[in-house]
Amino acid sequence: MELSPSAHADPFCRDRLPPFHLWPELRFDLPELHYPDRLNCAQRLLDDAVERWGADRLCLLTPSEKWTYGELLRRANQVAQVLTEDFGLHPGNRVLLRGPNNPWLVATWFGVLKAGGVAVTTMPLLRAAEITELHDISRPAVAVCDHRYLDELTSADTPGLAVLAYGGPEEGDLSRRCVVKSGDFSTVATAADDVALIAFTSGTTGRPKATMHFHRDVLANADTFSRHVLKPRQDDVFTGTPPLAFTFGLGGLVVFPLHVGAATLLIEQATPQRLADLVAEHGVTVLFTAPTAYRAIMAAGAVDRLAGLRRCVSAGEALPAAVWEEFHAATGLRIIDGIGATEMLHVFISAADEDIRPGSTGIPVPGYRAAVVDEEGRPVPDGQPGLLAVTGPTGCRYLSDPRQTTYVRDGWNVTGDTYIRDAEGYFWYVARSDDMIVSSGYNIAGPEVEKALVAHPHVAECGVVGAPDEQRGMLVKAYVVLHAGIAADEVTAKELQNHVKQAIAPYKYPRAIEFVTELPRTSNGKLQRGELRKLARGSAR
Repeated sequence: MELSPSAHADPFCRDRLPPFHLWPELRFDLPELHYPDRLNCAQRLLDDAVERWGADRLCLLTPSEKWTYGELLRRANQVAQVLTEDFGLHPGNRVLLRGPNNPWLVATWFGVLKAGGVAVTTMPLLRAAEITELHDISRPAVAVCDHRYLDELTSADTPGLAVLAYGGPEEGDLSRRCVVKSGDFSTVATAADDVALIAFTSGTTGRPKATMHFHRDVLANADTFSRHVLKPRQDDVFTGTPPLAFTFGLGGLVVFPLHVGAATLLIEQATPQRLADLVAEHGVTVLFTAPTAYRAIMAAGAVDRLAGLRRCVSAGEALPAAVWEEFHAATGLRIIDGIGATEMLHVFISAADEDIRPGSTGIPVPGYRAAVVDEEGRPVPDGQPGLLAVTGPTGCRYLSDPRQTTYVRDGWNVTGDTYIRDAEGYFWYVARSDDMIVSSGYNIAGPEVEKALVAHPHVAECGVVGAPDEQRGMLVKAYVVLHAGIAADEVTAKELQNHVKQAIAPYKYPRAIEFVTELPRTSNGKLQRGELRKLARGSAR
C-alpha cells in the first residue's frame, strides 16, 4: 500500500499512522468512492457547493441567525487567513476546536481544513485534565475556543499552545480578526489520504484513543450511509443534538447536509420540548439524535411538533423495538437506526423505510461488509452471538496507539459490540463486549470515572459499570468502598458526584452510587467488573 505525496509540511500525522500491515482492509466497491489523488473535503463540500448552487443558498441556521453558503465560505476563508497569516499555521499542523454547535465552530472547522490543517474536535464540557491529555496526544499548534469555554482550556497544561477565542468582545477575537481579512484564500491541495481530522473516543482503559481520518473518509460517509440510506434532498433542513465533536454529529449536521446543498439548524442545547419546538419553528425535515431524546419527546407530549419531519436517525446506543414502535404509532415516522464508531467515522449498518426491522440495527450500508465472528475471527453461524466485524472505505487508524491491534484483526475492524446476524442478513445488537458504558448516546469509560472517584479523600476503592436504565439505555453506576468513619449516606453520594463533575466532563458522573464494604476481585486482585455488571442488572429489575 502506498500513500499519495502529502501536502502537509508538518508530517506529525503521517509519521504516527499505524504500519500498513496493521491497517484494516479498505474497500471501494462503489464508483462514487473513487476519489482523485488530490482532494480537500472542505473544497468539495463548500467551494464546490457555492459554484454549483450559488452563494445565496441558505446553509446554517440558529434560533437567531442565518448564514448562506456564500457567507460560510467567506468566513471559512477568513478563518484560514487568520490561522495562516496571524498564527503561522502550516499544512499538517493540528488545531484544537472547542465549543458548542454554532456557525463559528463550523466556519473554523472548514477554515482549518482549507488551510491544510488537521481539525481536532473536542467536547466543550471537558475539564482541564482531560484537555491536557488530548493535547499531549495530538500536539495542536492552536486552539480555537468559544469565549464561554475558555476557563478549563486556559487551566490545562498545554505548553506552547496558542489560544484564539471566538464570539467574545475582546480585540483579538477571531470574529474581529476576520473582519479585516479579504476572504480570498486558495484552498491547500491536500492529498485524498492526508489526515483531515483527529477524533477522540474513550478507551476502556480510561486513556482516550485518537482516530485519524483522511479527506476522502469525510466524503466516503456521505457517499455511503447518507447517499444510499438517508437519501437527503436539497430542500431538507437538518438538525440534531449530537455535538460536532462526535463524528455522528459532524456527519449528520455538517457533512451530509452540505454534501447535497441542504441547510442545517445548529442547536447549542435544548430540552426535548425545546428541540421539538425548534423542529416545528424552522421547518426541520431531518433529525439526528439518540433513542433517549425520542423517548423524552414522547414523554413530554411534544410529538405533534414533529409533523414536518420526513427522516429521523438514531445512533449512539441501541434503539429498542418498543421505542421504535411507539414513535411510529405516534408520528407515522420510521426511525432509521444505525451503528457507527468513531474509528469508522460514521454509520456502517443501518436500514430505512420498508427495509427496517424494528429492534434490528439493520444491514450493512452499501460500500461496507459486516460479519459476526468468534474471538479467533472465524464466522459464527447465523443466530449465534459473536463479535461484530466490519470493513469498507473507512477504518481504524489510531494515532500511535498499541490498541490498533485489538481493534483491527485480520483486516477487519472489530468494534467491541456483540451482535447476532439472522438468516435474512439483519444484525441484532446484544451488548457491548468491553467496559464501555453507552448512556444517552455518550460513550463513557468506567475506568475513567473510577480514576476521578478514587481521587476523593473519602473513597478507598470503587468500581464503575453501566446499569440498565429505561430512559438512558444505561446509566453510570459506581460501587464505592469508603474509608472508615465516612457516612455512607446521600450527602456523601452527592459530594462524590459533584467531585466527579468537577474532575471530568459532567455527563460522565455516576448517576447512581451504591456503598459497599468490598468489591469483587480475582485471586490476583483484579476488579471483576463482570460481577458488578450482574449486580447492576439485578438491582435494575
